[in-house]
Amino acid sequence: MGVLLVNTGTPGAPTPREVRRFLGEMLADPRLVELPRALWLPILHGVILRVRPRRSAHAYQKIWTPEGSPQLVFLRRLAGELRTSLARTVRGLAGVEIGMCYGQPSIPTALAALRDSSAQRIIVLPLFPQYAGVTTASAFDRVTAELSRWRCVPEIRFINEYHAKRGYIAALRSSIVEHWGRHGRGDHLLMTFHSMPLRCFQNGDPYRRQCEQTAGLLAQALGLVEREWSIGFQSRFGFEQWLQPYTDELVRRHAAEGTKRLDAICPGFAVDCLESLEEIALRARDTFVACGGESLSYIPALNDRADHVNFLAQLIGSHAGISASGASGAVRATA
Repeated sequence: MGVLLVNTGTPGAPTPREVRRFLGEMLADPRLVELPRALWLPILHGVILRVRPRRSAHAYQKIWTPEGSPQLVFLRRLAGELRTSLARTVRGLAGVEIGMCYGQPSIPTALAALRDSSAQRIIVLPLFPQYAGVTTASAFDRVTAELSRWRCVPEIRFINEYHAKRGYIAALRSSIVEHWGRHGRGDHLLMTFHSMPLRCFQNGDPYRRQCEQTAGLLAQALGLVEREWSIGFQSRFGFEQWLQPYTDELVRRHAAEGTKRLDAICPGFAVDCLESLEEIALRARDTFVACGGESLSYIPALNDRADHVNFLAQLIGSHAGISASGASGAVRATA
């Protein structure tokens, strides 16, 4: 058995050239931009890819680490910890590989690595807790497109969401409580999720409902009353209406209404990335202070926390037929 962890992706370097290459691949995905190609591609290549890469590269430069992109750094650590954890219960584990929807390492590269390790069964886990067509379904498209070119296709199990799983909510709760213990508790907790065009929700995408369920379960686990938390949606672009309330407007409103210390967490991101580290931890913090607040404290994503690793290992195990003890499952996983 092999495991494929899927995430959105990242440019190879924080430069306009690399960001342009990355955005060109990502924004050409019909799952991401649901417009006729004849209309969208001229706009993408004629306008957006001439303007946005330089601005995005500047944002990436603010968060880039000596090891590279934070998203890829955390994903590699998470994959390593998962490999160690699963090796205890899965006899003959072929490996745990990372595949990005856009950029490198690619999904075809990761699948080839699992094939070369003799994986006959692959668990595909997109690290998007809440299902969305623009993320989870895009991962599915890329996995199946690659496998359609294979002569011998392995058995595939695709995990499409885990937004309300007890272990996921418990790990989020623990991360917040630990953050409060180290940095103090703010006056209000803002749970911010990546937004999407409103028409996607109107067309039946379950993403908004699942975000609301995650937020509600987390607030309940923390014992918060209604006035102590809120949900927002971030990272919108373009001119059409997206899911609301918008996070940037909420940040300004909280400051204007007298909130002095605001805590923020991004429960939809399994690992930290540009949208959490630059947009929330840096830019939203500056906005909040500029509008009269005292401090915005960002609570990191679950990344490679032990409770996150344990939860994902159990989630993968449940889809692989591995029992809680791992004994009988180890036999089944290799049968």
